[in-house]
Amino acid sequence: MKQVTKGQWNGYDTYILHSRELEVTLSPWLGNNVISIWDNIQNRQVLRGPAEEDLAFYMQKPYHFGMPMLIPPGRIRGGQFEYDGISYQFDRNTAGDNHIHGLHRTQPWRVSDIEEDEDGCTITTEFLTADDPHWMSQFPVSLKLEMTIRLQGAQLKQHLKVTHLGEHAIPFGIGFHTWFLIDGQPDQWNLQLPVNGIYELDNDLIPTGGQLPLGPLEELNKGMNLAGTDFDTLLSIGQGQPIEARLMRNDGYGLKYSADPAYYKHWVLYTKGPADQFLCIEPYTWLANAPNLEVGPEVTGLIRLEPGKVIDMDLQLEMIYPTP
Repeated sequence: MKQVTKGQWNGYDTYILHSRELEVTLSPWLGNNVISIWDNIQNRQVLRGPAEEDLAFYMQKPYHFGMPMLIPPGRIRGGQFEYDGISYQFDRNTAGDNHIHGLHRTQPWRVSDIEEDEDGCTITTEFLTADDPHWMSQFPVSLKLEMTIRLQGAQLKQHLKVTHLGEHAIPFGIGFHTWFLIDGQPDQWNLQLPVNGIYELDNDLIPTGGQLPLGPLEELNKGMNLAGTDFDTLLSIGQGQPIEARLMRNDGYGLKYSADPAYYKHWVLYTKGPADQFLCIEPYTWLANAPNLEVGPEVTGLIRLEPGKVIDMDLQLEMIYPTP
């Protein structure tokens, strides 16, 4: 049961990690995205995954499915910023001639290692940004990205290692646009998310750097029912608050989604209209448009990545089952 097998989606090889509880499908060749988590215990799909007929849409906007990486996450005004005297121009790919959701899309990753043991199974993949001319034309910095995904029982851990191979310091940020299904029953699901404020957005949905009080969303700290919610909301995590989301069904089934407290400072909640089929729970290390904001990295979470520096960070997803 604790093994890695191969599959396919639209002719692209996938790798499936197996445990008694879960089957996790990774698509290394299309952006190293976890496109499916099947729960064997509940006989249900945990994520919004792409159907076979979604290939064209996936290739255009892969961040609409699974657990896609955003490097960097969110919007950048005009796709433009300056850092340490160097100017950068990202694609203007969203409303208002702004940039959204980074340079990482459907680039192929290489599988470098697979391990299977009595407790679980692991797959490691890697990607060199220098292999992507379109990436380098926008952000001409060589990075090595390594992702190790381990499935052990009902727990999935993603460990990301980023190595700076370039010659000058850069601003770095990452987020995950994770689509959790709520099965068309928002009234059956509750979200507990420790947060302390809402980031103020302008008309382009770009943060100003200011914060607003939570107001009715204060309920997130204790647990908010999803019925009637409509999220496209960027939230701050207060100092000392756990970086942990709990999405629970009324019968005691659900999940805990947690991020590395050393780096993650923000959550985004997104339902694409009134909550119905899914809730995106998105951990971000940096605040959208971070290099252009007047507030400092202690607020934005912008990581200054020096040449030769390595950073390691974790995400963890754990399924929770009703007590018999």
